[in-house]
Amino acid sequence: MATKTIARPPTPVSPTGNDQDPTDRLENTLAQLEALLWICHGEDIDWCSGNGPSHLDNVLWLASDLARKAAALFQLSEKARREAPVTGP
Repeated sequence: MATKTIARPPTPVSPTGNDQDPTDRLENTLAQLEALLWICHGEDIDWCSGNGPSHLDNVLWLASDLARKAAALFQLSEKARREAPVTGP
């Protein structure tokens, strides 16, 4: 099994995340994925101690990232819809 190279606890990144080093972005994404897979196991998870709280924080962080990305995509979609030429009968 590979050893973890993350030297710090995962923390939320800037809203865009694009100004961050690719290695940091990869480590952040892997931390989110690990937390998501960890909760998928579902059985005998102690959310109050051990790794539970950090995994729960990462899942909430993942949900926040997805919501932010969805909002940005919605804005792009609306902009494209408004700029599209009107065609019709």
